[in-house]
Parts: sequence; C-alpha cells; structure tokens
Amino acid sequence: MGLIQFIKNVGRKLDLSKADNSPQHAAQGQQSQVRAAAQQAAATRDLLQAEERKRESALVNLINQMGFKVRDLAIDIEGSKVVVRGQVDTQEEREKVILLVGNTEGIDSVDDRLQVSHPEPEAQFYDVKPGDTLSKIAKQFYGDANKYHQIFEANRPMLKDPDEIYPGQKLRIPATAAVGAHA
Repeated sequence: MGLIQFIKNVGRKLDLSKADNSPQHAAQGQQSQVRAAAQQAAATRDLLQAEERKRESALVNLINQMGFKVRDLAIDIEGSKVVVRGQVDTQEEREKVILLVGNTEGIDSVDDRLQVSHPEPEAQFYDVKPGDTLSKIAKQFYGDANKYHQIFEANRPMLKDPDEIYPGQKLRIPATAAVGAHA
C-alpha cells in the first residue's frame, strides 16, 4: 500500500500512561557554555527520542488491545510519520491496522510495510467530510443508504457506534462492495 496520508490534528489520542518509560539521566556539574549547550541539545534529542519510543509503545499496545494479530510487529515513529512492519493474515487486518495507527492524533502519514499471508484485493479508503454520515457514504458507494452497516462492520473495532464518525477520519470501504462513486 505504501505511504498513506492522514490529517495530523484529528483522531484518537494515545494513552501514553500505559507506554513503557525509559529512565532519563541528566548531566550535572559545571561546564563551559559550549559543552553545556551541546549537552542540552543531546538531552533534548534524547527526550524527543524517548517521547517517540513512548508513542511507539502506546501504538503497539493499542493494536494489541484492539485484538489485531500482527506477527513481528514493529512501529517506528519519525516525527509525524509512522512506519509499520510485521505480518498479518488478511488484507482486511492490514488495512484496519493502518487506519487505527493513522487515525491517531499527531500522525499525518503511515508507511505501510506490513506483509499479508493471504493477499486479497485492497479496499478503498474514504476521508470523512463535514456533514457525512455512514448512510450518506453508503449511498455514494453502494447506491443504498441502508447498507451503512457494511461500512460500519468494515471499520470495527475502531468504530464502536455508526454515529460516531468525524471529519478527517479515514474509513475503509471494502473492495468487494465499493461499486459506486469514488472519494
């Protein structure tokens, strides 16, 4: 699937309280200004890296909490981009993991490097717009607003209620059912 774009400032907030914390050590003592500035820059870099590791751990926890089975799961955060590696059984599970990670606040792109054991056709992704409902989206893609539940089911467990979608959220429209207009 490659690089998938998301909207950075919308989505689920990560629960960083459950992420692994690495102890941080600060250098103390009197030193020259140049050395102190270099140490401060290194400490800042270390803190940023520790924060990225914390976010990576929180994303791994979220994927596991949602019940996704990703073998050899590896999450690397590079600023607002997430690289996801591992292996899943189905294309559906791959797409759901990508959406779960990408629909997280602070993430603007996901570099999908997941391998699928049993390849299938890819689903389409749809960006929710203001005023959208699952019924409206179902009408657009399936020609029948009453088929909203197909979109809802295709996005579970990330969606818990068909009425709780938000602008900027990216949804999965399965390839076998996506027969209408395109986003």
